[in-house]
Amino acid sequence: MDALTLDISALRDELTAGNARLIAIDGRGGSGKSTLARQLVEGWPKAVVIEMDDFYRPIAERARRPAVHDANLDRERLVRGVLEPLKSGRAARYRRYDWDEDRLAEWHQVPADAVVFVEGVYSTSQQLRGYFDYAIWVECPYDLRLQRGIERDGAPGRAVWVEEWMPAEQRYVEAERPDAHADLVLDGSGAAAAGVVFKVLVSTPR
Repeated sequence: MDALTLDISALRDELTAGNARLIAIDGRGGSGKSTLARQLVEGWPKAVVIEMDDFYRPIAERARRPAVHDANLDRERLVRGVLEPLKSGRAARYRRYDWDEDRLAEWHQVPADAVVFVEGVYSTSQQLRGYFDYAIWVECPYDLRLQRGIERDGAPGRAVWVEEWMPAEQRYVEAERPDAHADLVLDGSGAAAAGVVFKVLVSTPR
């Protein structure tokens, strides 16, 4: 792996050599986690991405301003349906939360032998990090994350980002230091014609 620019192929080789089957990609919203996950699974047989967004609670079950930073995440459903089965060598099965319809939607099946990337903020929270074989944290400056969030969700979503999501994510980082527990810390602020370019900040040998 290059000392500066992330080599996706080299990272795949490292994960394969270490027999990593459950990999977390964590970071604040807009940092580049989804892009990294897509880059990693492209052309990789049996690699699957599971999004933390699929495990949020319906609106009726959410706290408007939760005291706990990840209170609106249905962690139990993630653990019971995905992490525990895969960790024990069994296939996983879960329903995706549909943000537009505000309901649980179709079922997804994950083979027991899949290489699984769980992508999303809070994926390496204290209650979850023990399930993973390898953890990645993606850093990115506040202004760029907000810009990306508004480009994705539209200008009306700015207030939610600024007043709810970003403060909750900051409380998460300060309380649980997921970056300090990551095997690989990346800078997701780089850009090129082909998309986001990731830089290696910290790489911990395993």
